[in-house]
Amino acid sequence: MFKATPNPPEESPSPLFTVAADADIECLLANLSETLASANAMASDLAFALEGSRRHLALGIQQMIELGELLANRALDIAAPR
Repeated sequence: MFKATPNPPEESPSPLFTVAADADIECLLANLSETLASANAMASDLAFALEGSRRHLALGIQQMIELGELLANRALDIAAPR
C-alpha cells in the first residue's frame, strides 16, 4: 500500500514566535543580550539550589550562557558603538 504522506507527517514550523523582518542589528543584539542576561540569572539561581554533579552541570550551563552574553555585548559594541 502506497502512502501519500511521510511517516510521520511533517509539520510546518509554528509562527508563534517570530522576529520582525525589519528589526535592525542593534535591536536584535540588544534583545539577545537581555535574553542571555535573564537566562544567566535563572541558571545561576538554579545552580545554587542544587548540590553535587547537578550543581556543576548547572554552573557549566551558566558559564556558557555568560560567554554568549559577552559575545553578544561585544557584537553590539561593534555594531552600535556607544
